[in-house]
Amino acid sequence: MKITRVEVDLAKKVFQVHGVDAAGRRVWQRQLKRSSWLSVLTEAVEPGCEIGMEACGGAHHWARELKSRGFEVKLISPQFVKPYLKSLKNDVNDAEAICEAMSRHHMRFVAVKTVEQQNIQAIHRVREGLMNHRKAKANQIRGLVAEYGLVAPRQMGPLRKAIPCWLEDAENGLRPAFRVLLHGLWEDLQSLDIRLKVLDKEIFALSESHADAKRLKQLRGIGPLIATALVAQFGDGRHFKRGRQASASVGITPRHAGTGGKNYLFGITKKGNPYLRSILIHGARSVVSKAKHKDDRLSRWVTELAERKHPNVAAVALANKTVRIAWAMLRNGTDYDPELAMA
Repeated sequence: MKITRVEVDLAKKVFQVHGVDAAGRRVWQRQLKRSSWLSVLTEAVEPGCEIGMEACGGAHHWARELKSRGFEVKLISPQFVKPYLKSLKNDVNDAEAICEAMSRHHMRFVAVKTVEQQNIQAIHRVREGLMNHRKAKANQIRGLVAEYGLVAPRQMGPLRKAIPCWLEDAENGLRPAFRVLLHGLWEDLQSLDIRLKVLDKEIFALSESHADAKRLKQLRGIGPLIATALVAQFGDGRHFKRGRQASASVGITPRHAGTGGKNYLFGITKKGNPYLRSILIHGARSVVSKAKHKDDRLSRWVTELAERKHPNVAAVALANKTVRIAWAMLRNGTDYDPELAMA
C-alpha cells in the first residue's frame, strides 16, 4: 500500500511514526531511533508525501530537514491535537491523534521558522529570561532588607543607588555577615544589567542590518526590540491570509461568544506569544501618551478613543492596528504609509 501521509511524534531519543494510505487506513507504524529515523523514513516514503508533527521543541529543525528532502511538512499546535487523543496518552496514541488532526480540512497549521527567525527568537528568549532573573533578584533584595527595617525603592534605578548607600552606612543595623550577602546580590544585579545591555546592543544592530526590521521601525511605537520580535514571529507574513489572523495569533483580538443570533465581545483573548503581546502594548502606551500633542489622523483617533473608553483600551486597540500594518508591510515588502494606516 502506498503511504500518502505520515505523522511523527517527536521525542528525545525515540520517534513514533504513523503512516496511512489515501483512504486513511494505517499501513505503517514504527518506533525509530533519532540517529536513523530520517534515513528510514526516506526509504519507506516517497518525496512529496505529507508529514505532520506537533509544533514542539525541535519541530522546526526537523521540518526544515524534511523539506530539504522533498517532503511537504505541516506543523500543528499541540492544543489542536489534544481533542483527537483517544484513551491514554502514549507515543502510539499521540501519533494517531496527529494523523486525525491533519485529516481535518479546516485545521490551522504553524509556519515553519527559518534558521534566521530562530536566531532572532533565541536572543529575545534569553533577554526575557534575564529580565525575569533581574526582577526576581531585585524582589529578593527588597524582601531581605525589609527584615532589617530598610524600605527599598520600587523602581530599579533608585534601588541600584540605594544598595551602595546601605552598604556604606554603618549605623543602619545591618550585620557584617548580611553585608557580605547583600554585596554579592548587588554584584549579581550588576552582572545581569551588563548582560542585558549587551543583548540590547545586539538587537539594535540586528534591527539596523535586517531590511524587514528596519522597515518596521517606521511604525510609531515600534523600536528595535518590537521590530525584531515581529520578524521572528511572522517571517515574511505569507502564512497568514489577512492581518486579523496575524493579530489573533498574538492574542490582541477580542474574545467573543454568541448564541441564538446574539454575539458578545469581551476582552482580548491573550493567546499566542505573551512576550510579543506585552512589548507591543507597552510600545502602544507610549504612543497614546504623546498622541494628544499631535494632529495627524492616527493621533486624533487614538486620543478620541482614550477619552471615550480608557487609555489602556486605546493602547490595546493601537497595538492591534500596529500588528496588522506590520503584517501588511512584511507580506508586501512596502514602507509605512500614514494615509493607508487610517484608510
